[in-house]
Amino acid sequence: MANPRVKDKYLNEVVPAMKDKFNYKSVMQVPKVTKIVINKGIGAAVADKKLIDQGVEEISAITGQKAVATYSKKAISNFKLRENMPIGVKVTLRGNRMYEFMDRLMAIALPRVRDFKGISDKGFDGRGNYTLGVKEQIIFPEISIDKVNRISGMDITFVTTADSDEESLELLKSLGMPFANQKR
Repeated sequence: MANPRVKDKYLNEVVPAMKDKFNYKSVMQVPKVTKIVINKGIGAAVADKKLIDQGVEEISAITGQKAVATYSKKAISNFKLRENMPIGVKVTLRGNRMYEFMDRLMAIALPRVRDFKGISDKGFDGRGNYTLGVKEQIIFPEISIDKVNRISGMDITFVTTADSDEESLELLKSLGMPFANQKR
């Protein structure tokens, strides 16, 4: 089976370029994306349990991997939330599936966002990880707009081995993430 396009680009272009730019002694020091976590909070699931099943179906269709429900850790009476109630959906992608998803996200899904001018570079956590919020799940071609009864968003987190946000930003830019052209 052939490598995904983004993985080939990483191995053949990004690694040598970043090794030179950051003066790494070995190619093993070059940061890489280790996993992508897609998380979707479904607050309305407190009232309607079917929303969790729909969320699992949608995320599974988008990623090509079975998603799992996430459960509340504590009870919050104001939200009518009890402990261990399903309130969201998540999936963790690694390996070739991760690179395939990243390719589809950059090439197909993000350009379908209305008035898209690039993604913000403010989503870094200080440890080299980047989180991107998507407002509508219908930007993914795997989701049929006819079957969607509620538009909802999701968080996509790129977990990298980078030591700093600067290295992580350079890595994701080199892989083709469409960051908006703004200076920090």
